[in-house]
Amino acid sequence: MNMRLDVVVKDIVGETGTKIITSFLNGEKSGEKLAENRHYNCRKPKEEIAKALQYNGREDYLFALKHEWNTYKHLQKQLKEVDSQIKKLLNEIINKDDNKKQHIATKKPYKRKNKNSIKGADINQLAYQYFEGIDLMAIEGVNDSTVMTVISEIGLEGIRKFTTAKQFTAWLRLAPNNKISGGKVLSHHIPKGSSRLKIALRNAANSIGNLKEGYLADFFRKINYKKERTTAINATARKLAVIIWNMLVKEIPYNPPIQYLYLDEKRKLGIVKRIKKQIAKFDISENELGLVKA
Repeated sequence: MNMRLDVVVKDIVGETGTKIITSFLNGEKSGEKLAENRHYNCRKPKEEIAKALQYNGREDYLFALKHEWNTYKHLQKQLKEVDSQIKKLLNEIINKDDNKKQHIATKKPYKRKNKNSIKGADINQLAYQYFEGIDLMAIEGVNDSTVMTVISEIGLEGIRKFTTAKQFTAWLRLAPNNKISGGKVLSHHIPKGSSRLKIALRNAANSIGNLKEGYLADFFRKINYKKERTTAINATARKLAVIIWNMLVKEIPYNPPIQYLYLDEKRKLGIVKRIKKQIAKFDISENELGLVKA
């Protein structure tokens, strides 16, 4: 229909796009009039939006658009009903358990919510209560979607059935499948296959790769520098799975080091530890070592 709404509006079903489409379907065909529905946050000016909305008079496409728009609104209504039901079920689970409902989470205004988040529900608080005081939202890169996937796909009781983090990552198909013959590693690729939880963790890992700072962001950049982004996403997703398992099973709060220890720093710490052990074993003095105090 020559209506290039996608060029001038980032989200065609956002506030500006929705008003324009609704006005257009109600009979307004003038580009200048339609551009008046522009939200003040929209980057494109009214003049540019008006030029992109020049209707060519195709009634058959208009008929199809009406049906597609009605379908979209129907699906949005169903999504709201689903969100409401999810919120209701979570509240029922929490209210039945005194150990869950007593917890109060700290607010996290820095956590962004996308349009797919459950409407009218504080997932930060609900998740904190559901996981009995374990704050998964404290992990950088983890958002409402990641937490809801953990709850829906495995839950608190489900993840506790894995006795080790290695079993959990292997179940997720995030642990390398090492093929060894004669003591030589032939391959160590991630097994094929994806579950919803694996996809959610990889999405969280991908968002971590875009962060400027943080423990996991440093880890991601280290792997990305050595290999490639795909490998870094898989490695970070596996680390996320290990962190989540330790938090939920061992009830260990998320407390990352201030700075990620790179390989050379790890080796240095290991060497110092061994030297101290040898000094203590043979009772070697500073004079015998030839150390001179400054």
